[in-house]
Amino acid sequence: MPRFQFTIHATDGKARRGTIAMQRGEIRTPAFMPVGTAATVKAVKPQDVRASGADILLGNTYHLMLRPTAERVHKLGGLHKFMGWDRPILTDSGGYQVMSLSELTKRSEEGVAFASHLDGSRHMMSPERSMEIQRLLGSDIVMAFDELVPTTSTRDVQAKAMERSMRWAKRSRAGFDSGEEHAARAALFGIQQGALDEGLRKASADALKDIGFDGYAVGGLAVGEGQEAMFGVLDYAPGQLDETKPRYLMGVGKPDDIVGAVERGIDMFDCVLPTRSGRTGQAFTRNGPINIRNARFAEDQGPLDPACPCPVCGTWSRAYIHHLVRAGEILGAMLMTEHNLWFYQTLMADLRAAIVEQRLTAFANDFRAKYQATKG
Repeated sequence: MPRFQFTIHATDGKARRGTIAMQRGEIRTPAFMPVGTAATVKAVKPQDVRASGADILLGNTYHLMLRPTAERVHKLGGLHKFMGWDRPILTDSGGYQVMSLSELTKRSEEGVAFASHLDGSRHMMSPERSMEIQRLLGSDIVMAFDELVPTTSTRDVQAKAMERSMRWAKRSRAGFDSGEEHAARAALFGIQQGALDEGLRKASADALKDIGFDGYAVGGLAVGEGQEAMFGVLDYAPGQLDETKPRYLMGVGKPDDIVGAVERGIDMFDCVLPTRSGRTGQAFTRNGPINIRNARFAEDQGPLDPACPCPVCGTWSRAYIHHLVRAGEILGAMLMTEHNLWFYQTLMADLRAAIVEQRLTAFANDFRAKYQATKG
């Protein structure tokens, strides 16, 4: 397998069907990456995540740095061996959590000094340290370190954060390249910033292309701006990036967000929604999400989703899973999460097929009509 190779097999409008080839395996795009924050996709074994159709997982630099530490993971053979997943892993840079989880942060050109949300211990996260952590973990796709500010910030604040992120992107590139053995088999993605401002997004994209990355993420979205505003940015932002490289929309999202983003040219996604929702009683179905805790499911002998091919829908009834979730049984969270992961991966497979068969618009419109039909 090559270090990193992205091939586009088919297009339908702006949407692309492709494959990322890496040493640990191929990633079919558009791809959804289940989130394994602390070296685990919560409530699901790695082999069951793979069975759902996932080609790649996401790990979290910030959380793994604090516990059990990147150094310990490295000592124990790397993240893949540690968690029992032998396919590609993308690690985020840690920048988002540094700024969202710690109340005590001090930003400077060097990086971000912060207090651990676990025990208050002090740490410094810089582009160089982020690259070091991701190298110790053994990540396959490494994310550049960036500075995230709210979309409600003033344009001046957004511009300064974007410009600093581009300086940090250059330092991330140098830090990544300095780990020659890791860089020989891993890939580095840059992150476009600029909030909702087209001009800032263009400046960011140009700076990233000048530095040169294996892929590009559209960052700074899915932070409360709403779907309409997000789609407004996605109408132009992907086209500002190198069309020959993968485009990754970070932290997205709801199923209808993903469908709309694929239509606008996005290739990769991650989100905690299918796993978090599963643990709290929400199941995704083609007719919209349902709350399995509702009393109307207490004697419902049908599957969570009649159209779903997952083992959960083929074995257990809504009534049984309703009972498990209401009773606080661990199996309830496990079955709900497994179903939701299958739902997301089946959606991605359907999107890939629709692109190849040149029927994406019809598929997307039909999906939206059914998905919004019922809420429960």
